[in-house]
Amino acid sequence: MSIAKNIAEFQEKLQNTNCRLIAVSKTQPKEAILEAYQAGQKVFGENKVQELVAKQEALPADIEWHLIGHLQTNKVKYIAPFVHTIQSAESLKLLQEIEKQAAKHDRRINCLLQIYIAEEETKFGLSPEEAKAILQSAEYKAMRHVNIAGVMGIATNTSSETQLRKEFRYLRNCFDQLKAEFFPENAAFKEISMGMSSDYQLAIAEGSTMIRVGSSIFGARNYAI
Repeated sequence: MSIAKNIAEFQEKLQNTNCRLIAVSKTQPKEAILEAYQAGQKVFGENKVQELVAKQEALPADIEWHLIGHLQTNKVKYIAPFVHTIQSAESLKLLQEIEKQAAKHDRRINCLLQIYIAEEETKFGLSPEEAKAILQSAEYKAMRHVNIAGVMGIATNTSSETQLRKEFRYLRNCFDQLKAEFFPENAAFKEISMGMSSDYQLAIAEGSTMIRVGSSIFGARNYAI
């Protein structure tokens, strides 16, 4: 099945939901991204800064780019001029750098707090307590160029539906707690980014507002790139 047909299928599946598709284009050539774009997909997610910058320069200007991979503070400056959302904000130090670089370009950058939800030591993320500590800090309260728009989580790589539902529910509960305590009147705090190609249907059922799907759209990744 073509990329365009895959996009059309996802658009149909998401029609009556509160969920958007983030097409994960990491390692994919520009031609594949352009095919998805021409099929109506305008939001793409990349894992690596260098790859994201190269693609942003070569592809249509109205693409909404999301950085979904681990982000080092020394690389924020390269994406600050254009990135729409940084989904992997997992420390106060990183948010402070995003604030600094966004200010240079007179921009507000959307950020999602990455919450650790998996039973895998390789994943990054905050505990709910660490997220609350950031939001309570004077440093965060002084920020004018960072918009905390919600939370993101990466579930365990497992085929256990019970485990996945438990982790997605945990993230949804974390979102609800942060919303009630810190953003009760802020409509911009609305995103729960969870779910990928193998588990997005469960994630949507548990309240996801963004699914990050790559292989189900583009096919297998070419890690030789």
